[in-house]
Amino acid sequence: MSFVSRPSPCTSLFVCGYPNSIGGANTELWHTVKLWRRFGLDVTLIPTWKADPTWRQRLDEIGCRTCESNPDDLQNIPGLTGSVVVSLCNTKFLAVAERFRELQCKIVWLGCMNWLFPEERLLYRKHGPFHRHVFQSRFQHDQLQPQLVKYGYDDSQRWIIHGAFDIDEFPFQPRLHTRRETFVIGRLSRPAADKYSPRTWEIYSRIPHPIAARVMGWHPSIEARLGKPPRWAECQTAGSETSQAFLARLHCVAHISGGAVENWPRIGLEAMATGVPVVAENQGGWPEMIQHGRTGCLSNNDDEIATNVGRLAHNDSYRQQIIEQARYAVENKLANPEMIWQQWRELLEGLHG
Repeated sequence: MSFVSRPSPCTSLFVCGYPNSIGGANTELWHTVKLWRRFGLDVTLIPTWKADPTWRQRLDEIGCRTCESNPDDLQNIPGLTGSVVVSLCNTKFLAVAERFRELQCKIVWLGCMNWLFPEERLLYRKHGPFHRHVFQSRFQHDQLQPQLVKYGYDDSQRWIIHGAFDIDEFPFQPRLHTRRETFVIGRLSRPAADKYSPRTWEIYSRIPHPIAARVMGWHPSIEARLGKPPRWAECQTAGSETSQAFLARLHCVAHISGGAVENWPRIGLEAMATGVPVVAENQGGWPEMIQHGRTGCLSNNDDEIATNVGRLAHNDSYRQQIIEQARYAVENKLANPEMIWQQWRELLEGLHG
């Protein structure tokens, strides 16, 4: 992604939070900031409350500013008073959001969950909703809107904007597969127990083809939920390798949730961009991301998950068709930077106007 400044009527904003390599919101923040910079927006980040040196260097390289502060000193940040402040799913921001309100900031909140944090409820009860609320999928909006209405939220404050995703960070490198070859499936996420079905090993074992499984995001709490990995499964802790390296060794992502319903799953975008077809549940944000049988496979139950993976394993020309169509969808529809920027620009123009 190049960083050529382009004219924009909304020239600057502040971000309360900082990128990280683990967690959907943290990685999405990086991609979002890169998108804003690509289209000429001036971006200042306020880490909560210490800047990671590696990430600071990366942000410096794309022309962002980092302003280290603390909740008691925000008024001394040049330009912050009366500015637009964006925060992505950051509970540390929620704990001090009143301070930004006192400085007459116009706040844009982008939560990544399908439920409200306790800190959100407390804040809305006292002060009402933020100036703008960004939802990443229609599903997320439909889940949160009834909860927000109780606190005075109106849908005129809503924007549905898919998460920014820099496809250049995920080179297209699909693997070929022959029927006699072991089919490598996998999944990765942050190590939260409700993201993993306790039936994971059982479902994987039903796949009608010899498999090997790779899981990244492993933790003792996950093992307590799923049981010890079978001999054909390799389990790694979160961040033990990059998403790109992890995905490069897979023939398929087989995602089975344990109760946490995905909103706009970044692993889906990462896999589709890399050339790894996705088999996922037909729920949450997945149906908005995947066209069944064209850009991935949606499954209504455990048996369908195993069957869909098996079909990919037995028919590589079908799998390669899905791979090509999925990459096209990410690049041109799901994460098209021009389309996502247009929505952000309209949102910001409305706040600046």
